[in-house]
Amino acid sequence: MRRSPGPDERQRDAERTRQQLLDAAVIEFGAHGFGGARVSEIAARAGVNKQLISYYFGGKEGLYRAVADRWRADEPAIAADAESLGEVVGAYARTSIAQPDLLRLLVREAVDRDTSALDPEGQRARFQSMLDDFRQRQTDGELAANLDAAYTGLALFGLAAAPVVFPQIARALGLDPDSEEFATKYAEETTRLVEHLKED
Repeated sequence: MRRSPGPDERQRDAERTRQQLLDAAVIEFGAHGFGGARVSEIAARAGVNKQLISYYFGGKEGLYRAVADRWRADEPAIAADAESLGEVVGAYARTSIAQPDLLRLLVREAVDRDTSALDPEGQRARFQSMLDDFRQRQTDGELAANLDAAYTGLALFGLAAAPVVFPQIARALGLDPDSEEFATKYAEETTRLVEHLKED
């Protein structure tokens, strides 16, 4: 006779379903933006009933916010082992290449201009924290004093994102952004490049 799942099993199943929906949402939002993403496609990709999106997240907007919340929760681990600014940027470059859908989602925000308003305070807080870190590193000599920390931060963010945003340019330069070696080599070169921004 089949027994009913216990509370712990139901909790594990619910958490697994939530994670499947979040994983599927990153891909769908990254490919189509907030406006173009369809909850039916997200649910189909996750292999669950689309009603569960409303049940767990309150709908499409709630799901998008949950994706952003998960990213913010996971982000500190990206550069947890990095010490220098170059290593931080290299770690972000490595993560961008490993998780391109997350970066595409961010690019879609810029293109569509329909999702950044969903969490302006969270977005601002995240990047202000990054700017504070850059300014402290500048005080410590990791950035030359004649560099503006905000402009430099924006440029370094673009540096980390370049292989995912411009894979066609990488190929035109004779590089293979899809190869296993590329992520490691690009992170190394990025780290080395940022090291040259130090105060002499």
